Amino acid sequence: MTAMIRFAHSRMAWGILALSALSLELAALYFQHVMHLEPCVMCIYQRLAVLGLLLAGIIGFLAPSVRPVRLVAALLWGISASWGLRLAIELNDMQQNPSPFSTCSFLPDFPSWMPLHEWLPSIFMPTGMCTDIPWSFIGITMSQWMIVAFATYLVALLLYVVPILSKGRN
Repeated sequence: MTAMIRFAHSRMAWGILALSALSLELAALYFQHVMHLEPCVMCIYQRLAVLGLLLAGIIGFLAPSVRPVRLVAALLWGISASWGLRLAIELNDMQQNPSPFSTCSFLPDFPSWMPLHEWLPSIFMPTGMCTDIPWSFIGITMSQWMIVAFATYLVALLLYVVPILSKGRN
C-alpha cells in the first residue's frame, strides 16, 4: 500500500492521467478532422468528460503532495470519469438498440454563458448522428472503447487515489 500511496503523491501519477486524457482528446480530433468521422452530441459530451480528466491531471500535477489539491483533483477525476462512463453506456445503447423514440439532440445543451459549440465549433459542434457507428476496431465500436476507457479511469481512481485520501502527508 505504501508504494501506491507514494505513486499517487507523485507528479508521475497525475502526469499519466493528464497525458492519457490528452491522448484521447487528440485521438478524437484526429478521428474528426483527419478521418472525417462526424461526432454526435454524446461524443461531444464525452469529449468534455475527457477534458475534465485532463484538468484533474493538471491540478494534481501542480501540487501532488498537498492533500486539498489531491482531493479537488480526485473529485474532478471521479466526476468526469463517472459522467463519461454514463454517457458512453447511453450512446452504446442508442447504437446497439436504435429506436425512433430514443434519439439525441442536434445541438449540445451548454449553458448560455458558455456556448462552447459557438466559441469553438471545430471542436464542440456535433455534426453526426448518435445512432451511427462510424468506426470500430476488432469489432468494438468507439462508444464501447470509451466505456472501457472511462471504466479504467474509475478503477485507477479506486486503486491509487481513494486509499490515500485519508492517509495524506499534508
